[in-house]
Amino acid sequence: IHFYKRMNGARKLLQVSHVYKTGSRSLSEGRRWIMKRHFKGMPVLDDFELATEPLPILKENEILLKPEFWSVDPYARIYPISFGYKMPMTMLGSQVAQVLESKNAKFPAGSHVVAYTGWRDVAVVDPDAIYDTYGKGHSALPKVAPAFKLPEGVSRSLLLGTLGMPGNTAYFGLLELCNPKKGETVVVSGAAGAVGTLVGQIAKLKGCRVVGIAGGEEKCQHLVNELGFDAAVDYKKGNVKTAVRRAAPKGVDCYFDNVGGDISNGVIMNMNMYGRIAVCGAITGYNDTKPV
Repeated sequence: IHFYKRMNGARKLLQVSHVYKTGSRSLSEGRRWIMKRHFKGMPVLDDFELATEPLPILKENEILLKPEFWSVDPYARIYPISFGYKMPMTMLGSQVAQVLESKNAKFPAGSHVVAYTGWRDVAVVDPDAIYDTYGKGHSALPKVAPAFKLPEGVSRSLLLGTLGMPGNTAYFGLLELCNPKKGETVVVSGAAGAVGTLVGQIAKLKGCRVVGIAGGEEKCQHLVNELGFDAAVDYKKGNVKTAVRRAAPKGVDCYFDNVGGDISNGVIMNMNMYGRIAVCGAITGYNDTKPV
């Protein structure tokens, strides 16, 4: 990112901005993706704007973050409109970031954090402040937190996946809501996704028969041959209700639902008495422009 003086207002800009030295690089500006409006139907490029902003001088308690990994999660599609976020706003997303400079003893330079400060490539952040990406009330996303120290050779990207929000969602959603028992049949839709792949593997560890629903032969083969699912249903091939009945001849005891819509209707028609359903997502309807 190149530092330059804007011809208009250059004096004012230089009073509030700062050039940070990071190894062989100098950073004076940060970029962030702005979500300009709530999506209507499929998101389009015009719904976003890439803004470049001067980096301010660090104040007491603030830290300078440089992300290593960003998340692109389905919740970011529906969260803003469901919980009344004000537009325009920084696009939602979590990140694993390195602290480049710090005036906060809890987050020393060189340490790593997990932050829900959105799609930013470098930013000055106060870990105790409230940002537009957090939301409010029971739905609020967490503030900046120290990253767990991982064993050597384990990528910190896992802090946004298996060891992060998707992993917690799979673990608690399946074990606490569905409470699967040995010998039962567990079906998971969106089975090839970040949450679904973990749900299936956890269910196998609990001694269950696991059926995954995914789109396409390649994904289905991955579930069975590499992740240990007992069977996989390709929803693109036709009648999900019939395919689930064949894959789960004793019926479905637990359904972990990531997609909603017709796929879930097909699974529900195969549920056993006293079956349990964890409703995690309804991604098939996120881009609909009218109620189904």
